[in-house]
Amino acid sequence: MPARTNLTTMEQFSQVKAREVDFVTRFGLNWDALRTIMGIMRPIRKEPGTQLISYKASVDGTLQGGTEVGEGEEIPFTKLKVEPVSYSDIEFAKHARGVSIEAIAKYGAQVAIERTDEAFLYAIQSKILGDFYKFLATGELKFNEKTWQRALAMAKGKVLDKFAAMDRDVTEVVGFANLVDAYSYLGDKDVTMQTMFGLNYIENFLGYRTLFLLPEKYIATNQVIATPVENIDLYYIDPSDSDFARAGLDFTVQGETNLIGVHVEGDYSRATGDMYAIYAMKLWAEYLDGIAVATVQGE
Repeated sequence: MPARTNLTTMEQFSQVKAREVDFVTRFGLNWDALRTIMGIMRPIRKEPGTQLISYKASVDGTLQGGTEVGEGEEIPFTKLKVEPVSYSDIEFAKHARGVSIEAIAKYGAQVAIERTDEAFLYAIQSKILGDFYKFLATGELKFNEKTWQRALAMAKGKVLDKFAAMDRDVTEVVGFANLVDAYSYLGDKDVTMQTMFGLNYIENFLGYRTLFLLPEKYIATNQVIATPVENIDLYYIDPSDSDFARAGLDFTVQGETNLIGVHVEGDYSRATGDMYAIYAMKLWAEYLDGIAVATVQGE
């Protein structure tokens, strides 16, 4: 007897699995590159249900000790106060997109499938980064400056001073500024700007390891944000840690750091090829008062 109509064959499984692996691999490589640019050492794997917490550190009372401590005398301790600020749990985000057979027939598989996969990946990355930029704007080292250059310089100075007061080492500082403000300042200056997965940035600029140049939807004009690279972490929950498979949900993960899970299947009832992606990851800052937010108010 001939094979049944619409039978899903081993070849289809192989092609689908290859797409899933390719998607999660490219996603992981992109984030590895971003971590390198930002200076993040390594993603921090958390258990499901983990709550995101930032801290506000300060001296509780007065600084003890100093030159008044005599020879052989006990050196008093300075009490530091660390106040946690709780946010929501790390939760799984769920996204899906479908490609119709009409689109595939009209544009071909390479355009209809591969390019939409790329756009889907970019949209997810942009959502995660957008949430991070919004969080950075809640930094508590807020101040005003007269010029954009002074705002950059003082933002770095303030975070260095803050971390020094906490006896925390700082290797380098990263900054975030409005794209139009940066171009207005740069003018015809000979500065090399780089681009990676939609991010514009300058390396080793005005004392910053990296200065990220963002559109206004992410950072307002006349605003500059700075924080040490040590203050930035990438938290994630491995999709394979959860019991989704017991519910019949099979997501492909890849590599040592499983940031995202992907599943592809055809929907014969709608004649579409669908991709589903889940992830639970956040770019985060450990200390809220280790984020400087400067506003340029002019002369």
